[in-house]
Amino acid sequence: MRILVIGGGAREHALCHALSLDPAVTELHCAPGNAGTAELATPHAVDATSGPAVAALATRVGADLVVVGPEAPLVAGVADAVREAGIPAFGPSADAARIEGSKAFAKEVMAAAGVPTARAYVCATPDEADEALDAFGPPYVVKDDGLAAGKGVVVTDDLEHARAHARACGQVVIEEYLDGPEVSLFAVTDGETVVPLTPAQDFKRAHDGDEGPNTGGMGAYSPLPWAEPDLVERVLDTVLLPTVEELRRRGTPFAGLLYAGLALTSNGVRVVEFNARFGDPETQVVLARLRTPLAGLLLAAATGQLAAFPPLRWSAGAAVTVVVAADGYPDKPRTGDPVEGLAEVAEHDGPEAYVLHAGTRRDDEGRVVSSGGRVLSVTATGPALADARALAYRAVARVRLAGSHHRTDIAARAASAVPSSPQSPTIE
Repeated sequence: MRILVIGGGAREHALCHALSLDPAVTELHCAPGNAGTAELATPHAVDATSGPAVAALATRVGADLVVVGPEAPLVAGVADAVREAGIPAFGPSADAARIEGSKAFAKEVMAAAGVPTARAYVCATPDEADEALDAFGPPYVVKDDGLAAGKGVVVTDDLEHARAHARACGQVVIEEYLDGPEVSLFAVTDGETVVPLTPAQDFKRAHDGDEGPNTGGMGAYSPLPWAEPDLVERVLDTVLLPTVEELRRRGTPFAGLLYAGLALTSNGVRVVEFNARFGDPETQVVLARLRTPLAGLLLAAATGQLAAFPPLRWSAGAAVTVVVAADGYPDKPRTGDPVEGLAEVAEHDGPEAYVLHAGTRRDDEGRVVSSGGRVLSVTATGPALADARALAYRAVARVRLAGSHHRTDIAARAASAVPSSPQSPTIE
């Protein structure tokens, strides 16, 4: 297969990394990509949110499958344009991608499907927002209704901070705070069959101990030794299947990757949010554990063949990823700084540890330099979480980026937990 991946972050590098290991993939392209994806896939300049431009590129390279990574192109209808050109696309239609593009729409779908989630108000004016904030009380949860690149949610005890965020966003969803740990569960679907992947947990706050501002994610790990063994089955029955069925009933079937952000509350599982694509940084650890070749799975979803696809196979081991962020992230990240030590990670820690690029590019001198807030995801695998964690941090220590910062507690608590029964159906 010839595959074109759309996007340029660590998620897309993780996808390219997994696809490059699939013997069925004979040609790999990435647009626009980054300094890391360019080592695995032919790079192409493209406006990733332009359906005609992406469809033209896919036609030009003879793609058998287009994998759309980020949310903005999906909401813009890029997958629709690719399919209209006669090429299979992994990613939902613009109509179905509204489940991420509008928090209010997602709440509407969940209510119709009977999916458990937080009570919420959709607020279009400052007065409505003030009433909702008063109704729920602290901690206040304020979500921009539209896409915000992982920075549209504020969770705070500070009423004025919550009010300011609501006013800055326009229409917002204000909801009750959900207690309990959060879990990310991805599911591949063709609009009818739903195949859940293995759960992961990410870390949203910028600093150790879950302190500091919300970010796009500072690290992740899988599996979750503390989670109930039947978690995936329960979420499939109460969240994923009802949501996919409701979207199909509305005439907007969802085919692609449905991401459920979950809170395991004292009252049971509740949906925090839905995304319409692979999440970053959870993709880095989920794909690191997947043993089923990725290309066939994505193609089956894109062509309505998931029902006949064999059960997924997973590594019995663990994976941990640690995000190295630029100076000033998430507020005002500094860019243009050289990134060093990458060859040392490959030489001394590979293949169990490897670096996935997010915000990087090559400068005029051919050096890898930072070009975004989250610069790298240093990922490692091992027989247990403690092993994967130790190797990931050993590799992080080899990376040199002026002013960079990273969390030092990714998977620390889970690594010391007593393992439970395997959460994945087929373990190797």
